[in-house]
Amino acid sequence: MLINQPSGNLFGLTQSAGMGWDPQRLLDPEFLILSTHGGLRGEDGRPIALGFHTGHWEVGLLVAEAARELKSLHAVPFAGACTDPCDGRTQGTAGMMDSLPYRNDAAMVLRRLMRSLPTRKGVLGVATCDKGLPAMMMALASSGPLPAVLVPGGVTLLPDEGEDAGKVQTIGARFAQNQISLQYAADMGCRACASPGGGCQFLGTAATAQVVGEALGLALPHTALAPSGHPIWLDGARRSSRSLLRLHELQIATRDVLTAASVRNAMVLHAAFGGSTNLLLHLPAIAFHAGLRRPTVAEWAEVNREVPRLVDALPNGPRGFATVQVFLAGGVPEVMLHLRRAGFLDGSVKTVSGESLGASLDWWEQSQRRRELRETLKKQDGIDPDDVIMTPDSARSRGLTSTVCFPLGNLAPEGSVIKSTAIDPSLIDENNVYRHRGPARVFTTEEAAIRAIKAGEVAHGDVLVLICGGPKGAGMQETYQVTSALKMLPHCKHVAVITDARFSGVSTGACVGHVSPEALSGGPIGKILEGDQVEIVVDRERLTGTVHLVGDSSGLFGPEEGARRLMARSVRPDLAPHPDLPDDTRLWAALVQASGGVWGGCVYDTDRIIDRLATGS
Repeated sequence: MLINQPSGNLFGLTQSAGMGWDPQRLLDPEFLILSTHGGLRGEDGRPIALGFHTGHWEVGLLVAEAARELKSLHAVPFAGACTDPCDGRTQGTAGMMDSLPYRNDAAMVLRRLMRSLPTRKGVLGVATCDKGLPAMMMALASSGPLPAVLVPGGVTLLPDEGEDAGKVQTIGARFAQNQISLQYAADMGCRACASPGGGCQFLGTAATAQVVGEALGLALPHTALAPSGHPIWLDGARRSSRSLLRLHELQIATRDVLTAASVRNAMVLHAAFGGSTNLLLHLPAIAFHAGLRRPTVAEWAEVNREVPRLVDALPNGPRGFATVQVFLAGGVPEVMLHLRRAGFLDGSVKTVSGESLGASLDWWEQSQRRRELRETLKKQDGIDPDDVIMTPDSARSRGLTSTVCFPLGNLAPEGSVIKSTAIDPSLIDENNVYRHRGPARVFTTEEAAIRAIKAGEVAHGDVLVLICGGPKGAGMQETYQVTSALKMLPHCKHVAVITDARFSGVSTGACVGHVSPEALSGGPIGKILEGDQVEIVVDRERLTGTVHLVGDSSGLFGPEEGARRLMARSVRPDLAPHPDLPDDTRLWAALVQASGGVWGGCVYDTDRIIDRLATGS
């Protein structure tokens, strides 16, 4: 060793001994645990320093549990962290302009940390929420010849009396409209998070990312959506540590788990759960970092047309069960059983259990764990698990529709996205089609839009058009502040939203996002004027849609004439990036644009960027 090893490997052993590791155990195999842990907890669990959010507050407990398990199995655990922000905390603030760019930067930091332990035999990644978890999966995906296992950070619990973490984010808008009292707002604000750790209780981006991580085979069966802080949650960390060692022993690499087939399985699960549209950005990025082809819009559309939604969860409904109740009903593997029977899954793919997906599902179907947890849901909450996770026939009979549709039109020639299942059912006609035509209310900043909503200046039938929210304008900000306010105000289910920004996973309503090209890239959405007539049509049966300019001050006209008039118009003179847009985010937007843009997953494609720089394009 002294002759053949680099000095860094030798000095690493010196460092390990200096930190107190038993010198007799220094040559045990080394494994790295990376997490998004944030905050500082006392021994009694009380905060010494707060984290940004509950999602990373208890993650350190999972890290400790995993490390103890590795140590007991004669391995040397190392731990590092790159904490993550909270999209809820930054809603409506300048901080949101760093949210999506953070994902790329964090993935880069995590990859650098992985490479900074060159003696590692594998990596365990622990993460929970909207951007930290996709960043972690992007980093783990790059592990290639080494094994990597994801430990999802789980979910927080619902309060016995109170509002969930999605609804409570509307207390400002409801108070402004005299719907609630100051005391009620204060009470609900302090009750929404009934446990100190875990992601939000709804199937937003955090929960959907956990589902996708398990669906990819990166996480062990039935670890997504576990209740944070509970024994079954800690057990997931222990089992994941043992699996990492087993993968090392069996020489099963990350590239053996992440394949084109596993990415397709993840798309299928996303559709069956009715997951957040933000995964249209994250799953292609994970595939890219695994060295795989990124799924296209056409492939997303195909999967969503074929695969039925089987899960009744917040915010989609119809009843809207919490994510922990989805976990108790069987979570990802229970949904997979139905999908396997329907022929939608590739069961031959390898998972981090070391077994094929098919073998894992065989175990789950006969497991005591499945029987006990489903019975717990019945006894504890009085809920039939089959009302939470349904067969395709049952889901169809209860009116569950597929989730994601990609409208095109003269305002979105390169596409857009709408979570069609989240449109208010009372607005859907007998043919399962949503139709809305109304005057455009145009805003170039989210702040201006929310002021108008709170002041009651957005009326029944309006189409709220929020532009300059894409990558170049505001870092492709998430606009839940707008959509949640509209949802909670009485007349606003009759208001549609069109934007080049994106939406929270908990957003509902007739909200068309990711409109491309964005306004600041010359997209026709940047030419729309106040009072223009905009028409949105979404066929929830065929999963097709259109978004067109169909009228102006001179009267109504067809989509073709709308396209001609948009072509003849100049861009609005008030188009501009947000005045608080950070330089860091401007750089991110430029690199993303060179790498395939929004529909390419907002990644950094090094080869394409270097080529663009070399050619001066």
